[in-house]
Amino acid sequence: MVRREETFESIKKTCAERIMFIDGAMGTMIQREHLEENDFRGDLLAKHHLPLKGNNDLLSLTRPDIIYKIHRLYLEAGSDFIETNTFSGTTIAQADYACEHLVYDLNRKSAELAKKACQDVERETGIRRYVCGAIGPTNKTLSISPSVEKPDFRNVTYQELVTAYGQQARALLDGGADVLLVETVFDSANAKAALFAIRTIFEEEGVPEVPVFLSGTIVDLSGRTLSGQTGEAFLISTKQGRATAVGLNCALGANEMRPFIEAMANFTSDLIICYPNAGLPNALGGYDEMPDTMAESIKHFAEQGLVNIVGGCCGTTPDHISAMKIACDGIAPREPPKNIHEDSMLLSGLEPMIVNEFTNFVNIGERCNVAGSRRFCNLIKNEKYDEALNVARTQVENGAQVLDVNMDEGLLDGPYAISKFLRLVSCEPDVAKVPICVDSSDFDVIIAGLESFQGKCIVNSISLKEGEEKFIERAKIVQRYGAAVVVMAFDEEGQ
Repeated sequence: MVRREETFESIKKTCAERIMFIDGAMGTMIQREHLEENDFRGDLLAKHHLPLKGNNDLLSLTRPDIIYKIHRLYLEAGSDFIETNTFSGTTIAQADYACEHLVYDLNRKSAELAKKACQDVERETGIRRYVCGAIGPTNKTLSISPSVEKPDFRNVTYQELVTAYGQQARALLDGGADVLLVETVFDSANAKAALFAIRTIFEEEGVPEVPVFLSGTIVDLSGRTLSGQTGEAFLISTKQGRATAVGLNCALGANEMRPFIEAMANFTSDLIICYPNAGLPNALGGYDEMPDTMAESIKHFAEQGLVNIVGGCCGTTPDHISAMKIACDGIAPREPPKNIHEDSMLLSGLEPMIVNEFTNFVNIGERCNVAGSRRFCNLIKNEKYDEALNVARTQVENGAQVLDVNMDEGLLDGPYAISKFLRLVSCEPDVAKVPICVDSSDFDVIIAGLESFQGKCIVNSISLKEGEEKFIERAKIVQRYGAAVVVMAFDEEGQ
């Protein structure tokens, strides 16, 4: 695998010397242009059968002059990183406008526009600038059912997301993106699918590896994502993405975001990125926090050594970025802690679990196992999943810190059963707060389980039973899904 080492080293070197800045809201700046339907259509989509106003990503194709101008404004305000105009640039998100066929073109063109703006400003200032290929969360989620009546139902699959994210990421890279930014993550399962797609591109398609930034969204003062995870659990769940920078954006203003950024900064040795909204939304859904007010809050973050990269999300403008840059001038960047969690095993459900030499005995609940519990087996066979879920709930209430789930029974469709059960678990916070051990001798069942739970799981197990080549292949797959693994002492000749 080839890496763009110069990009990695340049960003890390600059982040060690000073705080870096990412741009502000693209949507806010587009709104100021007062565009009409024809601007979104252009000649390209003049006869399109659906309304397109509001599909901002299309403007990279139909009004590239406006997108280039916005990029320039943010770069001139002091942004080191600018995001491509591709927040909704997947086939899944573009399906609402019947524009899936344009996904490759709009992502590549968006990256090319941002790259041109960076290169133009670099020539004028002599300061290196970077294009962040923006990858949004899509309008579908793997961990939450769109139907109150059917909590196990999902309107998208893990592999559909992997395909969609892969198409977008590849186009952004083809257009010249220096960084891939998976942002506004409200469901870690979606982010895991995006990271899976990105790692596949780097490891199997021969595309040079670029830095990945990962930014979650804490939706309110509870300190959790929309799918229920804490910030620390989010970081554990997505560690396999090998992100260069991790952090938070959107939903909250800077003051509200502060405790959650601080918790992340103390939990990871990665760079910390933070780009909050311009305060909380007003009664009309707008954002009123003025540049100097927001910059003062960001300055406090910087003075407390919490951040490496800062910027703005909803409601922010080039004036906000300029004010932040002035306010943070001369303040040293965060120095990431070294060797944090080095000798620990990290797992997660909705909450983090850290296992190390100081951890007491870890209780694993074994009753959600069709091979070990006749009652649970009969419930699953008879499609009584609600009662089966009560078995899991009771174990957690009684102190289980990990739930072992096994669906290996000859009369069961194992992948279907484990997927349905874990989707139901995901909808029950009192159960989903603990990690899952996906227990099966069938690798297809293991994969189905890993694709159905947003936390970091344990796989039980893989072995050398089918030879070293198959063992290595499966170990790499498990690693890409981000799971811990039990290796059974078993080879071609037996245990």
